[in-house]
Amino acid sequence: MIENVLRDLTPQVVTALVRRYGDFSKCEDAVQEALLAAAVQWPRDGVPDNPKAWLITTASRRRIEMWRSEAARIRREETVAALEPPPSSEPVVQDDTLTLVLMCCHPALTRPSQVALTLRAVGGLTTAEIARAFLVPEPTIGQRISRAKQKLRGAQFVLPPPDELPGRVAAVLQVLYLVFTEGHTASAGDAVNRVELTAEAIRLARQLHARLPEDGEVTGLLALMLLTDARRPARTGPGGVPIPLADQDRSRWDASAIAEGSALIEHALTTAAVGPYQLQAAIAAVHDEAPTADETDWPQILLLYDLLRQLAPGPMVTLNRLVALARVEGPAAALAELDALDLDHYRVDVVRAHLLDLSGDPDGARACYRRAARRTLSLPEREYLESRGLPDMPGK
Repeated sequence: MIENVLRDLTPQVVTALVRRYGDFSKCEDAVQEALLAAAVQWPRDGVPDNPKAWLITTASRRRIEMWRSEAARIRREETVAALEPPPSSEPVVQDDTLTLVLMCCHPALTRPSQVALTLRAVGGLTTAEIARAFLVPEPTIGQRISRAKQKLRGAQFVLPPPDELPGRVAAVLQVLYLVFTEGHTASAGDAVNRVELTAEAIRLARQLHARLPEDGEVTGLLALMLLTDARRPARTGPGGVPIPLADQDRSRWDASAIAEGSALIEHALTTAAVGPYQLQAAIAAVHDEAPTADETDWPQILLLYDLLRQLAPGPMVTLNRLVALARVEGPAAALAELDALDLDHYRVDVVRAHLLDLSGDPDGARACYRRAARRTLSLPEREYLESRGLPDMPGK
């Protein structure tokens, strides 16, 4: 699909323009116009042989037009000579995506602005997708991105000095986590997985780990991605409908990714201070190492979620912990805690349905599944939830 091609190429094109011309804000604007032109022209004329070079050339020309408008007093010949874009056949082989990520996580920006801008420029997520990841209105994200681009006007496209690197890494980790999460479980659309996003997040996490091999949270995030992505081959059934973790064919899980992820998290937990990504990776490792769902060490998972809730509380942590609590102390205890929460999200209905199922209330569970199905924007997930909401389900 053309949309997927454009999404994959966006960070590479932004990187190429910022490296050549500087001024992130105007380069990103020029790339957005090139993407719009591609979305209009390619369906009509066909995708060019070298789509990345086409986008770079088109965006470069737009950037030149901006430059000429801003510097009208400079002679046209000097402008053309200084900013001539590469020919369409010229490949761009240099990969500075990690540098672009670190630039977007500039200390002049607030953390939410850092994350939103990077998700847009590097992750290729739309403003609507970013808003769903933050659980905030779309106009709020649009304002954050706009303000962030203004603040980065004139920033240099270089790796940050060593004393700034630790402060930026925390934002980079959050960005990569959100890109991976959107790829692993797409918040909208007709696919459960968006492999191009998970693969890019893992690639950048590997690059960051190569630079900071002893950073426990960098290692933890890479381990978490590998351990989670290892289940991807078994996560969907016929027609792309999602399969719950407990029902997956574990023989289809990627054993090499599980082994690598487990080794990484074991090393991090014994050599660095414990952080949220390490705890999430440890939880994923416990799941992946269990021969069956029934043999999962749920008490250990509950303990890890209790620690995670102290270090990084959040709605998804709370909901996932309740699933573990139901396995250890029974669904009644988990339902009591769920009733006390003030959360408005369709996943609350999903968890409630699961807990009602465990407690022997299939009618209540089906009603919650149907309510959740009406609220999700993911078409495969909606189909799955609707199927769970049907009466007289096999196995009920």
